[in-house]
Amino acid sequence: MAIQERLVATQPRPGQQRPTRPPQPPRYVKLKNPYRRMRFQMALFLFFMSIFCVRLVDLQVIHGPELAARAENSRLITETIPALRGMITDVNGVPIATTVLARNVTADQRLVKDPHATALALAPLVQVDAAKLEARLTGTRAFAYIAKGITPETWSKVSALGLPGIFSESTTTRQYPAGSLAANLVGYVGGNGHGLGGLEYSIDKQLGGVDGKQTVQQVAGREIPTSAQNGTDAVDGQNVRLTIDRDLQALAERTLASQVKAAQAEGGDVVVMDPKNGNILAMATMPTFDPNNPAATDDHAKRNEAVTDSFEPGSTGKVLTMAAVLEEGKATAGTKITVPVGLKRGGTVFHDHQPHGVLHLTLTGVLAQSSNMGTILASEKIGQSKWLEYAKKFGIGQSSGLHFPGEASGILPNPKDANQWSDTTFPTLAFGQGYSVTALQVASVYSTIANDGVRMTPRLIDSYVSPDGTVTQTPASTSTRVVSATTAQTVREMLESAVGPEGTAPNAKIPGYRVAGKTGTANRFSDKTGGYSGFTASFAGFAPAENPSLVVAVMIHNPKNGHWGSTVAAPVWKTVMTYALAQQKVPPSTTQPAKLPVTW
Repeated sequence: MAIQERLVATQPRPGQQRPTRPPQPPRYVKLKNPYRRMRFQMALFLFFMSIFCVRLVDLQVIHGPELAARAENSRLITETIPALRGMITDVNGVPIATTVLARNVTADQRLVKDPHATALALAPLVQVDAAKLEARLTGTRAFAYIAKGITPETWSKVSALGLPGIFSESTTTRQYPAGSLAANLVGYVGGNGHGLGGLEYSIDKQLGGVDGKQTVQQVAGREIPTSAQNGTDAVDGQNVRLTIDRDLQALAERTLASQVKAAQAEGGDVVVMDPKNGNILAMATMPTFDPNNPAATDDHAKRNEAVTDSFEPGSTGKVLTMAAVLEEGKATAGTKITVPVGLKRGGTVFHDHQPHGVLHLTLTGVLAQSSNMGTILASEKIGQSKWLEYAKKFGIGQSSGLHFPGEASGILPNPKDANQWSDTTFPTLAFGQGYSVTALQVASVYSTIANDGVRMTPRLIDSYVSPDGTVTQTPASTSTRVVSATTAQTVREMLESAVGPEGTAPNAKIPGYRVAGKTGTANRFSDKTGGYSGFTASFAGFAPAENPSLVVAVMIHNPKNGHWGSTVAAPVWKTVMTYALAQQKVPPSTTQPAKLPVTW
């Protein structure tokens, strides 16, 4: 390889004298090989490139799929697709509870640029105070609820504002179109969409369905419209058709509410049943509440007291004693009973509700005039063991089979327990005190007599309707023979006398129909005092008496303005029964009632 040399001579600067030292010989500088430098630079370049290539292979080939998945997952959001909760309808398919699609407004506080301005823009649309909204929009949280359950139309208005950090998610809201209608029966749902009371709670699984899932891609919190979506579809809940008739329910509630107010009572219940199949056509309770806003009412008003609360029946319970005595063959409707001025049993002297001299009544007369002493004398013909046996057959002290949440069984004292039984217990039980029942159980007892002595399990749900329209009927009511058809017919005829001229409730008669029923005015046990305080006024009966189609039981609890069943409860019974007979198209009676003697 050729070598270049360059002579470097030392020359004096201008104005500088030549040095005195001897002249130096020329000096030669040897230049380095440029190709070696180029090879070094190339090697260095290749070294760094190899590192880059190795890293590139690592990222693209070895860890490429994993990193790509991470990148995609950072954009993927899995949303819940809420299942539509099934409707609850009346027997005619009229909605009582329904579900609509809605949106929850959410926020990523980190993306909200101006919480104050954003709150002012949102407040009039979502109906939330601006100050509260500003607090929810301020902070560093990635997710916060701003408003829940707004309509899709409202969300469209919110979305059109294009507010940074404001998003939404799918949800549903439960609505009750008729407000408080059947509220204590149907119940209500909580903020999570699940039932918290009544049927909404007891059949929550059937109503709720199964939520679906949907995965979408988002950038900066916004869904990519063309992004691929996958997931599982939601399975909507089943619709539930009740045996309740909405119009009859509404009439019962209005009539009951009016009387509770007029009597200044704590509350009341009305139960309407079809005795032949056990179907409940109406079940009204006061006080009540609006399930659209359950938080506005205390828990007491949310109970279905016709099922959950028990009380002593009073004279409406005398029908049980009469049926047992007749069934055992120990008396007939015309059996003569001498009712004294007072009757001493177990150290206590019992009296009737009004003072009287010695009465000469038939068994029919004892029931018609609601004589406590006459009922005690009748019950002693069969004894306490037999009486308890029939009480259990009628369903006292046990669940009705309705399977309603919080249902009470009532209380039937145990003669083997000295704390529950004394020498005065059995005489007291005979005329309807000393044991407790629910309004539903009273209706069931009278339905048993109306249905020729066969007790039908109460039935509230008629059928379920799946999302594809398949209808599944619920099982028919089970039946239990309690007394013979002959006994039941005799009791019905005796009960007609109770609404006759010599009975306690002639004001319960309905023109054109033979009706049968019994008043009740029971002492009311108070948990506060530990003793009796106030009354429960009641009336239970059926029509037409010769072939009963409907049973109505009415209870007015602790009225202050009057307390007799004949004046407080019977008018409600008459109004509800008159309407129900017309609505159900029950033809008027074509026969005359039996002429059973009341006195002798």
